[in-house]
Amino acid sequence: MKKTSPIRVTERDNPAANALDTQKTREILRLMNIEDQKVALAVRKALPQITRAVDLAANAIANGGRLVYIGAGTSGRLGVLDASECRPTFGTDKVVAVLAGGPQAVFMASEGNEDNRSNARKDLQQIGLNRKDVLVGIAASGRTPYTLEALHYAKRKGAPTVGLTANPQSPMEELADVVITVNVGPEILSGSTRLKAGTAQKLVLNMLSTAAMVRVGRVFSGLMIQMEMTNEKLRERGMSILMKAAGIDAATAGRAMKASGSNIPAALLMIWKKVPREEAIRILEEQPNTALALRQARDEHLRQPSGQQRRRPPKRKS
Repeated sequence: MKKTSPIRVTERDNPAANALDTQKTREILRLMNIEDQKVALAVRKALPQITRAVDLAANAIANGGRLVYIGAGTSGRLGVLDASECRPTFGTDKVVAVLAGGPQAVFMASEGNEDNRSNARKDLQQIGLNRKDVLVGIAASGRTPYTLEALHYAKRKGAPTVGLTANPQSPMEELADVVITVNVGPEILSGSTRLKAGTAQKLVLNMLSTAAMVRVGRVFSGLMIQMEMTNEKLRERGMSILMKAAGIDAATAGRAMKASGSNIPAALLMIWKKVPREEAIRILEEQPNTALALRQARDEHLRQPSGQQRRRPPKRKS
């Protein structure tokens, strides 16, 4: 007798939702809230694997590679969401996403693309995936053909691989160097992984990109020092970051921001090391870990006698 494979966790029925269609709005929402509370706890259990994945990503970025997400459907869209936020938040193009079906699949479901293995290879060839990169295959089921083929391709290219899934004992375990399994249990809509599984994926992706950017020095003391200031709100935020980091008032921050060409790290170096913009830029170019360069400059500044820190040119005699 042929042995049947067990039903995947994400496809199982959730007993708590057996009478979902008979419940009032408040009861439905209460059930969803109860189920959602399980997500963070499930992510916590996967922290050892997430740690390994972050280290792979940070190492790749520090050595000229990229953090590359790939997936189909909801999983792929979540990768696109996280990658698209990294440029304005961290000022980097080192986090990229590939979605089965291309950009149009962000807005319109094209689930047939999940089964297209050859497209996975073509899509990764198009972005020039290489051994310097790390590939994160995202699939709640852990068995999406498009994503599995992407992991195969990355292995052949010599790139480190990470699998992100909601199902234990998935095919990803045989393919990826690191497998992050966040078992959130069955959904209240059986198989609808846009719910808890999708929330878990978003939390993990937040961790991967944010922690990797912290590790490579694009964050200083919890501040987005590399953010892009492309509108009025973001320019105000940049001013606030500069004021907090340097402990200066708005007028001083405004002058420093203008002198630095709206470059927060350069402005901080100009303040702490009392150097012109060109010298600040040179320091940043020589030390790829911006946070380390800033911390060293701040510490040197703080070690100076208070009189030197506040030294001003003497007034001219009348």
